[in-house]
Amino acid sequence: MGILSNLKPQAVWNIFEEICEVPRPSKKEEKIIEYLLAWGKKHNLDTQRDEAGNVLIKKPATPGKENVPTVVLQSHMDMVCEKNNGTEHDFDKDPIIPRIDGEWVKATGTTLGADDGIGVAAELAILESTDIAHGPIECLFTIDEETGLTGAFALQPGFISGDILLNLDSEDEGEIFIGCAGGIDTIATTTYQKEAVTDDLFAARIDVKGLQGGHSGDEINKGRGNSNKILNRFLWDFNKKYGIRLAHFDGGNLRNAIPREAHAIVLVDKKHKEQLRVEFNVYLAEMEKVWEISEPNLAMELDSVEAPKEMLIKADSDRLFDAIYGCFHGVFAMSSKMPGMVETSTNLASVKFEGEDKIVLVTAQRSDVDSEKYNLAHMVESVLSLAGFTCEHTDGYPGWAPNPKSKILDVSVESYKALFNQDPIVRSIHAGLECGLFLEKYPNMDMVSFGPTLRDVHSPEERINIETVDKFWKHLVDILERLA
Repeated sequence: MGILSNLKPQAVWNIFEEICEVPRPSKKEEKIIEYLLAWGKKHNLDTQRDEAGNVLIKKPATPGKENVPTVVLQSHMDMVCEKNNGTEHDFDKDPIIPRIDGEWVKATGTTLGADDGIGVAAELAILESTDIAHGPIECLFTIDEETGLTGAFALQPGFISGDILLNLDSEDEGEIFIGCAGGIDTIATTTYQKEAVTDDLFAARIDVKGLQGGHSGDEINKGRGNSNKILNRFLWDFNKKYGIRLAHFDGGNLRNAIPREAHAIVLVDKKHKEQLRVEFNVYLAEMEKVWEISEPNLAMELDSVEAPKEMLIKADSDRLFDAIYGCFHGVFAMSSKMPGMVETSTNLASVKFEGEDKIVLVTAQRSDVDSEKYNLAHMVESVLSLAGFTCEHTDGYPGWAPNPKSKILDVSVESYKALFNQDPIVRSIHAGLECGLFLEKYPNMDMVSFGPTLRDVHSPEERINIETVDKFWKHLVDILERLA
């Protein structure tokens, strides 16, 4: 018996727990691809894999429903791999261990992978079901949604045949999504010069941790702390007062996750050693006050360390402090078309020292207005260019323009109202979905996106609400039966 075997719907949870045992980091989906191909073969279903690694499993209609329009169910097979400091876990080979915590299912010290493992599980449960009336079904599982939308970009016309698509990658039960933001990443690089650390300098490591992090699109409006910004604010302030030298800075990991942890190794004149501790304690008290509501578990530590042999020259330390301080993070504009909806945002995702002399800053911009996505990317570029960085932008991905006249939207809304005696919320989402790319390849596709309630995705606090999985499943089944 599995840990989740007593939860409802049992078929979905059993498959989800099985999926947790299969490593599936973004860009390393070989094992989950093998799992899906074996699943299709085991159930004697037409199973295909395209050149990119996307998997398609087809299920014939139930008898008498052969002329019903084909429905495509879609989810992505990869997961964000984040873990807390001190957690030993190799995402390339170790299973995710789910646990029940009250109303939620979580992992321990790592991301859970319910984004979008629960969508994958629901599709497979539909494929193995024998008691659901439906027309022809195509289950599409895409690769690398989290770090590049590679699978959706590579999807070729003709690989799927249905004109109705149900995307199972949303995170708020009771809400049906009909649009999403587009996005573009900005990667800024610079080189730095080093010099020897002298005996008159005191070395310290400063850590910021305990932040919630989360999805850089769907949770950017919650005012959560960015570890890179919080750490750098102290370094910038102290540098202006007393002078500080930087030996190392490391914060954040993934472009689509709000950074939760960061640390720096710094050096100050030994005559300012005690002042460093005093100023740090004052700053910590101030940050605890600033973040007491949105980041109640914020922790900052300052520890003396053995002095490194080398440090950045002062001009390069100053440049990096200025770059991080000046780089915008958070909500830039709210939507004028959809009240309460974020229109444009940017995430200062990571700051990394690479090789012997390179610093890389990664930011991710999102907007449901294409021109504003580029506008904010160019704003980030202009600031970082002033600090001596060279910026490159990814090709980005398109948004998904809402279609309020969608027929599948009407079916989905009526289904929800009949099942739960209340109206669902219909809206766009600030996160990126693959739907915009599907429309480029399949312009006649009629789509909606929905799912159970997930919270703190892209962080080790990721969790999925148990009750909403049952509602999500009933909604999915009912839509298929209505279409049939």
